Amino acid sequence: MDLKQLSERLEKISVGYGERLGFDRDPDWFLLKLQEEVGELTQAYLQHTGRARAKGATPDGIRDTFHQEFADVLCQLLLFARRHDVDLPREIERKWLVYEA
Repeated sequence: MDLKQLSERLEKISVGYGERLGFDRDPDWFLLKLQEEVGELTQAYLQHTGRARAKGATPDGIRDTFHQEFADVLCQLLLFARRHDVDLPREIERKWLVYEA
């Protein structure tokens, strides 16, 4: 999956989301939404590891929610990077892949 193409698709979805719910996706929104999704991933992890109430969810449902929250965090991160013109593949190369053996 190409990150640039994915971020373009996510942008269209995110614009529609903001329009439907009637809010401005200002620069703060991108960071705050990312933080919200990290919080939801944390909550799902706590449920997944038995350290939070299941709230009536089944073990399969808890696992599925945990897995889906990773997607939410990644998608919001891609949108945040896009908003700030960050070329993530380039930055991954510069920051991480330089250490490949």
